Amino acid sequence: MVFVAIIPLTVVAILGIAGYLVYRFIILDFLINRSVNDTLKKYAIKKTPYEIIKEYYQNKGESLSDQDISRLVKQYKREEPEQFLAMYDSIREKSKTD
Repeated sequence: MVFVAIIPLTVVAILGIAGYLVYRFIILDFLINRSVNDTLKKYAIKKTPYEIIKEYYQNKGESLSDQDISRLVKQYKREEPEQFLAMYDSIREKSKTD
């Protein structure tokens, strides 16, 4: 009698956890990437977030590895997507003064 209740609960729990993981790691990343790319297109910025971060830190005089830049891209996309515009403005101002 107990097994009749445990099996459906287990199936529902597994489906719920699987659905959450799909949302968290696939759908949310897709939506974040699309949002950042749409924002860059809206302002006619032809650089990718990776290129923006790489050039921004080069202008600051810091040398980052490709892995560090990829980690920063992911972090900025999730936590502070507006920073890409601020970094791009900084790059643009730096190129105007040079």
